[in-house]
Amino acid sequence: MVTIPLTRRGSELLKSELQRLKSVERHAVIQAIAEARAQGDLSENAEYEAAKDKQGFIEGRIKEIESKLAAAQVIEPSSLDAGGKVVFGATVDLEDDKSGAKVTYQIVGDDEADLKLGLISISSPIARALIGKEAGDVAEVQAPGGLRHWEIVDVRYV
Repeated sequence: MVTIPLTRRGSELLKSELQRLKSVERHAVIQAIAEARAQGDLSENAEYEAAKDKQGFIEGRIKEIESKLAAAQVIEPSSLDAGGKVVFGATVDLEDDKSGAKVTYQIVGDDEADLKLGLISISSPIARALIGKEAGDVAEVQAPGGLRHWEIVDVRYV
């Protein structure tokens, strides 16, 4: 079985979503289906069809989250000792060689990525270019706007 890397924060977010889906969303859609059934003819009942579609989505998402949590390898970045190398969970300070722009990213799992918060997916082009490098190295990233060079200023495990 393939393991899915997650930070502790990402694992907690998935568990929280799973709990909400099972305890709130699932019950709400069951209630909506019951109300739609009470309206009579199901063959022409749009509310019933919408509620059944939503139920299918919720059940699918529950199965997906349960599968991911079962295959999860939870990694605590603060307990890592990768000798200064960029690894999953590392927080990396970068500087664009051309513009001098500075950014900070933490490399996280696909489900927890949020660029606005500086969380980039392990499968993103920039993360793949950074993995294995250390402070002082330059990473080449093929971006939609062309090839960019980022110098790694610092690597932290927080």
